[in-house]
Amino acid sequence: MADASHVPKAALYYFHGSVWATVPLLALEEKGYGSDEIDLKEVDIAKGENFTPSYLRLNPHGTVPTLVVPLQKTLAPEIESRYKAIQDTKAIVEFLDKSRSAQSRTHTTSSAPSPSLAPATIAFSTLSNQIIELLHSPVADPNALFYLNARSEGELPALAKQLLPFLHGRRETLVKLLADSDSGELQVSDKTRAFWEVKKIAGDKFIQVFEEADKSSAELSEDGRKKREEYLQSARTAWSGLKDVLGTLHKEIIGPYTLGDQLSIADLHLAAWLARIANLSGASASDDGNAATGKIESHVGDAFSLPKDFSVAEARRRAGLAATNVDATERQNKLAAFWDAIKERPSWKKIYGEALH
Repeated sequence: MADASHVPKAALYYFHGSVWATVPLLALEEKGYGSDEIDLKEVDIAKGENFTPSYLRLNPHGTVPTLVVPLQKTLAPEIESRYKAIQDTKAIVEFLDKSRSAQSRTHTTSSAPSPSLAPATIAFSTLSNQIIELLHSPVADPNALFYLNARSEGELPALAKQLLPFLHGRRETLVKLLADSDSGELQVSDKTRAFWEVKKIAGDKFIQVFEEADKSSAELSEDGRKKREEYLQSARTAWSGLKDVLGTLHKEIIGPYTLGDQLSIADLHLAAWLARIANLSGASASDDGNAATGKIESHVGDAFSLPKDFSVAEARRRAGLAATNVDATERQNKLAAFWDAIKERPSWKKIYGEALH
């Protein structure tokens, strides 16, 4: 039998500010993985490290997270193990859930409990999948909302100041990669080069709008005004579409967690998604559920509000939280109840304790 030190470990490639890379990080904590069981490798997407040929070999989409796992155990130090890369957040979390359990034979150094996160019934599995698919759908895309978080000319300067360093860092890497490809210093496929071109064009569209954010509409060229209006219209449409997403989540969640009183895989996706939406809406990690969802409702605008029809005392009881000094008649929306429950978990505190992202 190989020495434990020779057993190859999985490696999780992530970025600390990524919504979807946060989901497996939460899973690692909830499943009780030891700190030495999986290598955490940060990919700085603000510097375009996800566009490098070495990373694209692991994930041709250039996204995070990516989980690289050994397909077989190394029998001896000199024998190379085969690996596969899992590039989908849902698949990564399901793998992590199955790989550490009471029945699992996966090598582990942790003695922490390993509760199953998979839904227990077919009905729950169906609901879980529906919620996860909604959160990852284009209309709910938190990454799009990250770029489109200005719906008026007055909001543009602040967003531009926040996003331009990020966009410029990625662009600089793409320009260099394309130049190195042209010079022959880098040998890449036409597909990879086309991928870089597409990413550069997509980023340039935002850069062009943000670099002129401090100008009034009258100071812009005709083309500049057109691009600004197209951006603002896209932003309004994106945030307006969030009303249906939030309404559907409130309706479908059992409460306080998505499937009731037990944490499941869907809750990890929802926790990361809701933290991003709350952050974009001006909420902070210290806000309680009512304050966080109130800021989201206000940011969505058009007098949007979620029904307050879920008992606060019942939500706290189901989540195992103290319900002292809670009026029996007090009600809140289910996303607020979810926020209050999830933010008390050690996993959430470890990831978001200092700030939302």
